[in-house]
Formats: sequence, structure tokens, C-alpha cells
Amino acid sequence: MTLAITHGYVVPVDGDPIEDATVLVADGKIVAVGRDVEIPESATVVDAAGGWVLPGFVEAHGHLGVYEEAEGWAGDDTNEMTDPNGARLRALDAINPADQGFADALSGGVTTAVIKPGSGNPIGGQTVAVKCWGRSVDEMLVKEPVSVKSALGENPKRVYGDQKKLPSTRQGVAAVIRDALMKAQDYKARKAAAEREDKPFDRDGTLEILVRVLDGELPWCQHTHRADDIATALRLAAEFGYRVIINHGTEGHLLADTLAERNVPVIIGPLFTSRSKVELRQRALRNPGILARAGVELAITTDHPVVPIHFLVHQATLAVKEGLDRDTALRSITVNPARIMGIDDRVGALRPGLDGDVVICGGDPLDVMSRALRVFVSGREVYSYVDGESVVADPYYRESR
Repeated sequence: MTLAITHGYVVPVDGDPIEDATVLVADGKIVAVGRDVEIPESATVVDAAGGWVLPGFVEAHGHLGVYEEAEGWAGDDTNEMTDPNGARLRALDAINPADQGFADALSGGVTTAVIKPGSGNPIGGQTVAVKCWGRSVDEMLVKEPVSVKSALGENPKRVYGDQKKLPSTRQGVAAVIRDALMKAQDYKARKAAAEREDKPFDRDGTLEILVRVLDGELPWCQHTHRADDIATALRLAAEFGYRVIINHGTEGHLLADTLAERNVPVIIGPLFTSRSKVELRQRALRNPGILARAGVELAITTDHPVVPIHFLVHQATLAVKEGLDRDTALRSITVNPARIMGIDDRVGALRPGLDGDVVICGGDPLDVMSRALRVFVSGREVYSYVDGESVVADPYYRESR
């Protein structure tokens, strides 16, 4: 199938906007972007009518499908809080594509989400990137695993402290992480020795994943809010040599120069919440701008369902109101999260070779009165807003393409 979106104000994000331009998608991939694009006779033509044409937005940190809305305990598979080290756990195995959050994502122009285990454990498990439309997570898959989720601070301390077991303090949380990574170092050495000697070796799913972190294959997504916990995250990363990504980073602005100097990105948010715990005391919409001006690579997150995922773009808008550069704001929900999470070879911009995930907005997406009118995933229209009604294509009904 070939799709041509014509007469749009095309915003590639990683390039300059183009007036009255076309985005051509063939076999699910973008093949051309510009004014003088030759459109095949067989193409399905969609007239953007001067609307803004953008890449689908990317949510870098959410719990779609693993924390289902309005389902209570039956839909909550976010945290396996029975083992402080859950590196072998995979968010992939718990996602329900029928979660209403995926439809909400499309209505907000979000076409890709990195789904993560929760923050109840010092080491929570493996994250996965998926498209926000499909019958099964296997069909929706962009990349797996994307990273390993870890948590410092209040959450694991509370969860295991309530159980009267390690870790019940911040030093205990850091110790669990450090012990696990040292075991992974020893495991790697034993495995290498067994391979040299051609001896059998019992594999360990938890340690296999941690070795991939130590080897630089998988980044470490570190849930952390307070500045002292961010400092601990940086200390552990320096000690073991892995790539760390700060998730939430509520007080990251207090260490903005250090984060920029060490080239540590921050996925900041959610930004629309109350200060419901001590760690959120300094939550403010001005913080993304402070980080960005210091040179920190920035993505914005809703942490869905903490903030509904279709408000992702509105968080960016209000961050602009409080000092974030508007171009950086748009990048913080498109190309930046894609690059930070290692999926920029698939999504995050309108560029030949990337997936045909395209959003047509009625106007500037950073205008709170603008909205997604039509959304395409891999060149297929999956969402439209017509006559005041949102319509999501049924993924279980597969008409011929």
C-alpha cells in the first residue's frame, strides 16, 4: 500500500518545516518528504488541507497495557514486588493491547510508547517499545528489550520496608543494585571461562540481562526524583560503567550542569501531578527549561496512567509557557525520546527510511486548542476525528491493504 499525504505544513522535526509539502509512505516506510514528490497513480491520497503534518509522538516512559485503566487489581501487572531484583522480568509479557490507554494515545498523536515495569523494585525488569495500535504486542513491537528499569528512593524503600526485609533504606536499595551488578560481573567471568574450556554452563536469566547492561548493550533507566538519589544513580553508573538514563528527574535541575557534563539524558515528568510525596516537593513546569538550557538532552513523559497519555503534548506546551524553547519542546516528544531509547532508526521524525507514523493536526500541536485529526501507523490510518467524534480502527478487523 502507498499513501500520499499532500498539501500539508510538514514538520519533519529533525529538519526545517516545509510549506505545501507531501509525505509519501510505501509498504509502511516513509520514502519521500518534500514539495516535488512524485505520487504513484496507485497511491491513496490524503489531503492535509494545510494542516500540520508531523511524526507520531513518542512516549519514553509509560505503563500502557501493564497498568490497565479502570480494571483494578486484575489489570495491574506493573510491579512484581516479590523479588528486589527483577531483571529477568519483561514488560512485553504483561501488555494487554486492549487497554483503553492505547486508544487515548492515538487521540493525542502518540504512536509509539516505551513501556516499563513499575518502580517498586530496585531492579524492575526489561522495557519494550511498541506501536500504540495492534492485535497483539508481537505485532506492535518496535524493539525489545529497550533498557532495564531500576528505581532508587522512596518507592522500593517503602515496598520492602513494609515487608520488613531488605531494602528498607536508601543504602539498602543501592546495595541491592550493587550486589546484583557484582554478581553479573562474576557470572560473566565464569561463563567466559566455561566457554574457553568447552564446559557446560547453567544460564541465569537475571544475570544474563545484567551482563548486557554491563556490556553497554542495554541502557539503565533509573527512576529517581531527589537530587541525592540522582547523585547515587550517577555514582553507580560510574562505578560499573553502564549508560544511565534519568527517569522523572524531578530535582534534576539542581544538578543540570553535572548531567550535561556527563551526557546523561533526562526523561522528565509527569508534570501535571500534585506534590503527593516528599520526593515531588520541587516538581515544577519550569524544570524542563532549566535542564534544556544547561545542555541536557530532554524527553517529556506522562508516566501514563499517572497523567493520561493524550496529554503528552500539553505538558510540552505548558513547559514552553514556563521557559522551555518551543523547538526543544517538540523534539522532547518526538526525536529526543526516540534517540534516548535507541529507536530513532524507526520513529521520531519524518525522514525516508523511518516508519510511516504520521499525525495530521489542525494547527500547531503546541496550541492547546489544536488536536490530532488523523493518525497513521506504518502508513495505515488508525485514528480520525470526524464531526466531534474520535474513531479508532479496530485492529482485529484486517481488511486487505
